[in-house]
Amino acid sequence: MRVPTNLRSSMSDLTLGRRALLTATGLTAGAFAFPAAASAHTSGGDPEVHTPQQALARLLTGNHRFTSGHPRHPHQSLDRLREVAAGQHPFAVLLGCADSRVSPEILFDQGIGDLFDDRVAGNIVNELMLGSMEYAIEEFAPPIVVVLGHERCGAVAATLSAIETGSTPPGHIGAIVDALRPIVEPYAGTGPNAVENAVNANIRAQVAAAQARSEIIRAAVRAGRTAVVGARYDLDTGVVTVVR
Repeated sequence: MRVPTNLRSSMSDLTLGRRALLTATGLTAGAFAFPAAASAHTSGGDPEVHTPQQALARLLTGNHRFTSGHPRHPHQSLDRLREVAAGQHPFAVLLGCADSRVSPEILFDQGIGDLFDDRVAGNIVNELMLGSMEYAIEEFAPPIVVVLGHERCGAVAATLSAIETGSTPPGHIGAIVDALRPIVEPYAGTGPNAVENAVNANIRAQVAAAQARSEIIRAAVRAGRTAVVGARYDLDTGVVTVVR
């Protein structure tokens, strides 16, 4: 099968981006010497997933099917429903934005029991998200954690607007703005690319935060069981790319 362009470049990005992510969290380069996991993760006829590289390939290949108009909709049958009713074993943890247009099972062409989804506006690493992610890592040992941001993120845009205008968001929206403010403030007033640059900065910051704030995640990365990767979803094309 021809490897999609975004997969080839993204696998390279994962390799090139390792040192930067590890440096940001104080880990050593050896953390990315991935041994094969003891358990296998399968998805709709695809090869078994043992390593972070294989998990990323599974996700990006599914995204290529989605964007090329040839999704397989794996693991979406009643048989699959019954199969995982007794227990789940997702191969990836997704920390994504709550945006209605960014549904991981659809854009990665996966199914029931494949992805452990944690979603909140702005894909923010907070105590609740960390607890959920740590639970998944401890319970299922997934080989990859993906922090998934997206083009024209409303939470990022709202934070930039609040900074630039000095306004106070209503209700609990302020909690989102407060969490994102330190990350996106450097991009306030920088022109038409401010939101997109801030989106990418937020993805990188949340990847670093997940590892910096969680010993469970750091331990899984050090042992080579898991990698934490940032990615961006393009609302206009549907393409997911790795963010370094």
